[in-house]
Amino acid sequence: MRDLVKVYKSLSDESRLRMLNLILQRECCVCEVMQAMEISQSKASRGLSALYDAGFIKLKRDGLWALYSIDREGIKGYRSQLVEAAEEALKDNKIAALDKERLKKAKRVSARCISGLEQGVPSKAASL
Repeated sequence: MRDLVKVYKSLSDESRLRMLNLILQRECCVCEVMQAMEISQSKASRGLSALYDAGFIKLKRDGLWALYSIDREGIKGYRSQLVEAAEEALKDNKIAALDKERLKKAKRVSARCISGLEQGVPSKAASL
């Protein structure tokens, strides 16, 4: 039951739904999410951590970058259906569309993109 509550809580926030929508478009680092949504690094990191903890996204390291993507292999059952439902619901959303447009222009910026991120990344992700 605890896992189910965590999953639903992670999707109960507008910012996290917007982040999921961006990650559905392509792999992103924190700074790209920040630019696309025009939010702070701490808000982006916390939201991505919640989506990671709920099992929707995965994290990989590429040099200085911490890259988030949809965990297509790991998402099964109701999580997969929730991702599809969120994607469908956001198709005609003006804010989500604006985020996607800004994501097209977002750039990865130096190591500061992940500065302080270690605090926001779950411990199991930090070992990747």
